[in-house]
Amino acid sequence: MALPIAAGVVIPDQELTLAFVRASGPGGQNVNKLATAAQLRFDLAHSTVLTAAVKARLRALSGRRVTAQGELLIIARNHRTQEGNRREAEGRLAELIRAALTPPKLRRATKPTRASKERRLEGKARGRNTKRLRAKPGWDD
Repeated sequence: MALPIAAGVVIPDQELTLAFVRASGPGGQNVNKLATAAQLRFDLAHSTVLTAAVKARLRALSGRRVTAQGELLIIARNHRTQEGNRREAEGRLAELIRAALTPPKLRRATKPTRASKERRLEGKARGRNTKRLRAKPGWDD
């Protein structure tokens, strides 16, 4: 069962590895007996579905979740069941990939308008006058 991401983008099962481990934290006997936390690994380095630019953006978005082998590791342990944690991990991976699919907007440099320059200078003059009025009067005042 492949993981659909967006229109035309589907991650095949060969690039995903799912394992269940014991979750940490509170939970009583359930935590000590059952392996419900989901570890989803996505082979980012060898992915055939994503372009190089999308991979680079995904690597930047993922941060420390990318391993030295080039795998994206997502750990989900918020739910009490394996199924809930699996769905959460797949959803988080899909959101990350969707965010990486949209290229960043190019920033075009612009000059400040004349009115904005004048507003800035008026604000500086107002502050200068306020500080001058706060000062103690000198000999020549």
